[in-house]
Amino acid sequence: MRPRLPERRSLRTRLLLFIGVTLVVVCTAMALTTVLAQRAYLLGNLDQRVTDAAERSQGGLQRRTGDDTDLGFLNERGQAVGTLAARFDDDGDVIAAQVVTDDGKQQTLTADQRSALDGIATDGSRHTRTVPGLGTYRVTAIAGNGVPVLTGLPMDDVQDMIGGLVLVEAVAAIAGLAVAGCVCAVVIRRQLRPLGRVAATAVEVSRVPLGRGAVTGLTRVRERDTYPGSEAGQVGAALNRMIDHVESSLAERQRSEERMRRFLADASHELRTPLASIAGYAELMNRGTERIEPALAWRRVSAESARMTGLVEDLLLLARLDEGRPLQSSEVDLAAVVAEAVWDARAAGGGHDWQLALLLDAPALVLGDEARLHQVVANLLANARVHTPVGTTVVASVEATEAHCVIRVRDDGPGIPAHLLPAVFERFTRGDSSRSRGGPTDGGSGLGLAIVAAITAAHGGHIAVDSEPGRTEFTLTLPPSHVRLEAPPAALVTGAPRPDLALGAPTPDPR
Repeated sequence: MRPRLPERRSLRTRLLLFIGVTLVVVCTAMALTTVLAQRAYLLGNLDQRVTDAAERSQGGLQRRTGDDTDLGFLNERGQAVGTLAARFDDDGDVIAAQVVTDDGKQQTLTADQRSALDGIATDGSRHTRTVPGLGTYRVTAIAGNGVPVLTGLPMDDVQDMIGGLVLVEAVAAIAGLAVAGCVCAVVIRRQLRPLGRVAATAVEVSRVPLGRGAVTGLTRVRERDTYPGSEAGQVGAALNRMIDHVESSLAERQRSEERMRRFLADASHELRTPLASIAGYAELMNRGTERIEPALAWRRVSAESARMTGLVEDLLLLARLDEGRPLQSSEVDLAAVVAEAVWDARAAGGGHDWQLALLLDAPALVLGDEARLHQVVANLLANARVHTPVGTTVVASVEATEAHCVIRVRDDGPGIPAHLLPAVFERFTRGDSSRSRGGPTDGGSGLGLAIVAAITAAHGGHIAVDSEPGRTEFTLTLPPSHVRLEAPPAALVTGAPRPDLALGAPTPDPR
């Protein structure tokens, strides 16, 4: 199959050619129909006249007493100029033929002229014959009850009329096609003008460098060229939507690149800081024990190594969650997980007031990874401990219904700055925009809440934060296990709460 060649003509040219060809075909068909219909009508009229003339000629011969070559009836009144008459012999050959001349007299036909009339049956059918020197004739021969006779009338009038009709229609068609072509050219040009403006807009947008920098304020198609009732308007509206999409996609790409650059810079700094500390203590040890105690140096090296290991593990966890790797799945009691996390937080932050509230209308059972869910709650409690002053009350509550399970962590601390709320779950988001920290207790790496959001999303839930001075609350919503399981086994459904969920009673550490 041969490949189709691309169109090299413009749409305007192709439309004009198509319309022109269509008009030519229509005009030709109409002209042919008119000519054929007029010719049929004129021939029918001429045939009737020829038949009438033949009948009159036969009647005239019956009244005459001449021989077989007598054509004297042509002298009678009513014979038109150019009327042709002929007599036959027994074999059907023409033996005598005359024609009425312009002066009303008869002219005998020559042998060549008579031969053009041979072979015509006397059955009254009409024939067209060309007689040399006389032109084209419409002839008929009848026998009837009298003497066989051939009569014919010239077709000059019919041919002249048909020729004149063809000429008039040709002139009219040419003039009409010229006018129609001019009108179509103007109309098509005006109708395609919006499409040209749309194309100009597309060309202008294509010249904008989209590969670098911020891309804003791209040219749009004007409103008058986006009317949905016309094809050009639909193209203009579609182009505007595409430009909006391109602009928003490029803006999102730039934001993503900025976040990635920030992420790489923060991650590099977070890793560089403990590495620099480890290198510094190692250098001090190499210079001699008189500069630093070996035990202190090894403690600091171990602390920085643990800090770097934790950061790397957090980054690896986020990478695995981004890739969509499946987590371990089992039925988890959120009440027990929150109670254990609160107990651990109470041990780590004795200066805070830790409280636990269980509001269970149904068992707080979810399907997920118990260790990761414990990490979520631990990160939320650690975030409250690190970013609130001593004496702050932190309440961790668990709510369970048939429709959902909710964990809330609320504190009465100073709150999260308003400008940080939209990005609080993004990576390396910290209240202090600088990357330096004075010590290990000055704040985390900014990955805690990002890990919380990623683990929550991996469990099919969502997390939200509401903060104002004096009140900050994180709300974690998860689907219960019977919602995520299509047909949960009966053994997984339990209605009895665990007796060891009181804050004062120690619970076993599942880790």
